[in-house]
Formats: sequence, structure tokens, C-alpha cells
Amino acid sequence: MPKALITGITGQDGSYLAELLLDKGYEVHGLLRRASTCNTWRIAHIPLGARFVLHYADLNDFASLGAVIRKVRPDELYHLGGQSHVRVSFDVPEYTADCTGLGTLRLLDILRTEGLTETRFYQASSSELYGRARETPQTETTPFHPRSPYAAAKAFAYYITQNYREAYGMFAVNGILFNHESPRRGEDFVTRKITLAAARIKLGLQESLTLGNLAARRDWGYAKDYVEAMWRMLQAPAPSDFVIATGEGHSVRDFLEVAFTHVGLDWTKFVRTDPEYTRPSDVDVLVGNASKAKRELGWSAQLDFQGLVRLMVDEDLRLAEREALLRGRSPS
Repeated sequence: MPKALITGITGQDGSYLAELLLDKGYEVHGLLRRASTCNTWRIAHIPLGARFVLHYADLNDFASLGAVIRKVRPDELYHLGGQSHVRVSFDVPEYTADCTGLGTLRLLDILRTEGLTETRFYQASSSELYGRARETPQTETTPFHPRSPYAAAKAFAYYITQNYREAYGMFAVNGILFNHESPRRGEDFVTRKITLAAARIKLGLQESLTLGNLAARRDWGYAKDYVEAMWRMLQAPAPSDFVIATGEGHSVRDFLEVAFTHVGLDWTKFVRTDPEYTRPSDVDVLVGNASKAKRELGWSAQLDFQGLVRLMVDEDLRLAEREALLRGRSPS
């Protein structure tokens, strides 16, 4: 039975990846960061036991990471953890650099010093690396131009992963994932803000929604599809870096249109913009070309943009209906 260790297991991607690996017969271990509020709702349905184990550790703490890795000795390590909110990274740049950037170095160096160089290592890179992209769509050879502390930290993580691969012969890969969403996306991300607002406004639980740049275009895919690509990267015969994307770009306005139309509303009547919600340096267009992943991994996105948005809205409608009932309102 292969053993996998997942950082960020309580996040959107970590929860879907845990399910995927368990279905494939893995023994799955996850890193859990101690927090004052419960953040395990995405994996609460998975029973703890011999095949699913959680360990307390922190990406900023070399000692705790080392203790877990020495105990588990994983065959595969999926590094998904870190401070992942782009806008927040401008407010906490040092923490973002330490957690998202140096956290990757800590993991790689523990594998090296513990003699676990046969462990296959996946680093969650991001399309934010491209920033002010020089070409569209972006590929594995498109130059990086980070436009946020988050993207700069991810650039360090990307290059240090390549460095350990080349210097120590480790099977270490970067998955340059473009935006990927799901009903498990955090409520502070724009896509989930939109789908939750559409549902709550439809049921009279919310009056309006305030957003930032509505013209920004992104390549949005389904997180459940994307974790399959992560696994395939670590099953490849040789380590390599891959862009994972749908190849289609859609604006925030497009996302609003699909979401609100799905519940029979005109988004222009409920959505306003505020400069407070924009980034100090924004990214206009990110669209990926995943032809290498299709050719070498046999991977391609399965759920299209419209289906993704509707899936998220339907789930948030169910949440809003439960909220309405708790408030003593009819959800009809």
C-alpha cells in the first residue's frame, strides 16, 4: 500500500486529493495546522483510521515538519499548503513568503537530509507566476512576471523545486495550476463570493454583492479534475513540470452572468464595485495551454465553465436553503 503525505489537506484541493488517493488504495496522511477555529469541515466525512491519519505540524516550523516526515516516510508528498489568498498576501507579505515560499524549501530539505530522495514530491505552483504575461495562452516556457507577494513566494517555491530535482536527482515536480474552483472553495475567494451571493440573494438572505475588478479574465477549471493531474504527474516515468488548465478564458463578469442567470436574476441589479477590493497591482488575463499534460499525462479538463459555475451555485443554494429554514423563512 503506497503512502502519501498531503500538506494543506484541509483545503479545497487537499480534500479532493485525499478522496482520490484513498479510492486508489493509498494510506493517506495529512498535515493539520493548529488553529483557534475548526477548519476540518472539508474532510470531516472521511473516517480517521489506519488508512487516513492526521498530524499536527506547521510549514513555518522545521522541527514539526521533520518529525512527521520521519514518522510517515511517504512514497509521495503532495505540497498544497501555504497562505494561498493573493489579495491577503499584500497585507501579510512576510508571512506569505515564509509559509508559501520557505515552507517548500523546508520540506525538500527534510527529504534530502533524511535520505528520502526517492519520495516523489509535488509542488503546487500557480498561474499567478505569469502575472503580466508576455503571451496568451501561457505554457511551461512562458516567462514569469509575479505581481503579488503570493506570486513571488510561489516563484521561489517553483525554482527551489527545480533546483532540488537537478542538484539531488529528486523526483520533484511543479504543477502550474490555473484557477480551479468547486463548492469547497473558501468563501473569501471571488468565485465562491459570487455563487454564494447569487444563492442568498435569490432567497432574500442578502441584498447585494461588492467586488473589485470585474474585467479580470481567468482560466477556471474544476478542482476535482485538477487533483487527478497532480497524481498523474507523480506516476510519470520522469519528473517534469506541467501547466494544468482548460484553455478558455472568462471574465468575472462572465462568472456573474452564468451564476445569477442560473437562479433567474440579473446580476447588474445586485452587484457593485469598490476600489478597496482591488489589488495594488492586478493581473488582467491568465489563460493556460495544457497540451503538454494532455500529450504526456493523458489529462484534460472534464467539466466546462458553465457546468462548474452551475455546480457551485446549486450547492450554495442548498446551503442557503438550510440557512433560510434556520431563520424561520420558507426557502421557496
